[in-house]
Amino acid sequence: MRVTAAELLAEVPDLAEHEARRLLLLAADEAAAWLMGNPEVDSATARRFRRFVNRRRSGEPLQYIEGSVVFGPMEIRADERALIPRPETERLWELALAEVPGAPAVVVDLCTGSGNLALACKHSFPDAMVYAIDVSPAAIELAKANGTQLGLEVDFRIGDLFDALPRRLRGAVDLLISNPPYVAEAEIDTLPREIREYEPLQALVAGAGGTEVLARIAADGVEWLSPGGVIACEIGETQAGCCLELFAAYDPRIERDLAGRARYVLGRAPQRRRVH
Repeated sequence: MRVTAAELLAEVPDLAEHEARRLLLLAADEAAAWLMGNPEVDSATARRFRRFVNRRRSGEPLQYIEGSVVFGPMEIRADERALIPRPETERLWELALAEVPGAPAVVVDLCTGSGNLALACKHSFPDAMVYAIDVSPAAIELAKANGTQLGLEVDFRIGDLFDALPRRLRGAVDLLISNPPYVAEAEIDTLPREIREYEPLQALVAGAGGTEVLARIAADGVEWLSPGGVIACEIGETQAGCCLELFAAYDPRIERDLAGRARYVLGRAPQRRRVH
């Protein structure tokens, strides 16, 4: 039995209109213009749509249901193996690009997740050597698949922050970028359900204070960055003061996201490296 698109959408008043429309387009494998004529929908498409709606009602993120996210100039595959790339992190990439003078030779993305930042940097700087690190083998598997799909060559490595990098890169990294875990353990229950129950907590929670991973990046990054190299990290909106202290060696500044929240710390390594 056929129904119209409008009739199907009317079945789900509990979902945001834009979400219901996106799920119907996904079920029909059509572009947005298809909905303008209120087309008839066959039974197979209607069944797929209702399955997608049930998944969304259960709390599964819309991006996981759709299976991909647009990030900068690319479409990134998204699933439960890594955090969903968000506009806040796209803004981090934009700020980092504006901060780098010329084309960096070496870029490192720590806590890469789906590989979105590393791949966006490789897209912007095709001649750069880009390294992407994550402690999660599943995340690296997803990131590699994204790199293959996009035809972008990034060196993806499993490991704990700088431990996974070749020693020869010490003092040679021109851009160090990261969207690390920055949620405190006590904040887990305050996260939206779709984040708390579906996205990997390992990629969200840093420890008791929330700044543990940021502190490690700040402490060790100076030895890896080239003189004057750029560091750019996403942070929690309440962590600006702490991060200005943690990143003091980089002459840091705080930037805000598009909603006006303190969300990023950016700085540069000293022109002369510390001597031990």
